[in-house]
Amino acid sequence: MERSADAAFLGAELRRVRLAAGIKSQDELAVQLGYDRSQISKAESGRPLSPELAAAYAGRFPELNGLVDSGFVERWAAFVRKNGGGPFPRYFVDWVEEERIARSLLYWAPTLVPGILQTEEYARVLLATEASDAQTPDERLAGRMQRQEILLRPQPPMVTVVISEFVLMRNVGGHAVMHEQLARLAEAAQQPKMVIQVIPGEIGAHAGLAGPVSFAEHDDGTTAVYADSFTTGTTTKDPDTVARARETIELLRGEALPRAASLQLIRETAEEKWKL
Repeated sequence: MERSADAAFLGAELRRVRLAAGIKSQDELAVQLGYDRSQISKAESGRPLSPELAAAYAGRFPELNGLVDSGFVERWAAFVRKNGGGPFPRYFVDWVEEERIARSLLYWAPTLVPGILQTEEYARVLLATEASDAQTPDERLAGRMQRQEILLRPQPPMVTVVISEFVLMRNVGGHAVMHEQLARLAEAAQQPKMVIQVIPGEIGAHAGLAGPVSFAEHDDGTTAVYADSFTTGTTTKDPDTVARARETIELLRGEALPRAASLQLIRETAEEKWKL
């Protein structure tokens, strides 16, 4: 990335145009742009901008056009991948971008609720236990919640989530956190472009025991796969890898309960195991 677009320059430039416009506080600008003040604070410290926030800045400050445009966002993402920083580990940045532009998404989750559907408190408990080359747990939590904004679009992607019943049973943060999390899953499962399927606990050995995997399918026909591991994760579009992963997912879905039965199991577990 060019030196003129590095973190120090970006933060200083965003602060300069705010003050030049007579906007004395980050809170005031946050109200004008429709964002939380913390997002403005991070932008002025040189953290990566989402494309949506970049567009909001460019709309409010025309003099920024050419700096916070889509090309800049792409260059800045590349900088983060190379140098670290931001709310995500370096190895995860590529997947976040694939997820953001996907027309359909699919997640296999054998141990935990996938991040795209985690409640804030559930995610907070998990992130507090993780080592990361990214920022603080609170900053990583903000990044995880920001990922979920794709579900609020007027035309959200089609999302399929296949989870093990053990995900519903694992105590993450206590009864209140788990009850809220399962209620969130039940609510999401009723959305028209969301399918959640549960593999019953009595299914013993199955094709998904090797670990979680995620798919992002795009309008151009390409598919990206993200595979997690103990220490890192990998995003790839290699056709052979995608094909093998897709075969595994099809086998898993064959073991899973149908949509309605899965929703019923989620609701029953929330009420019978986790309700205070």
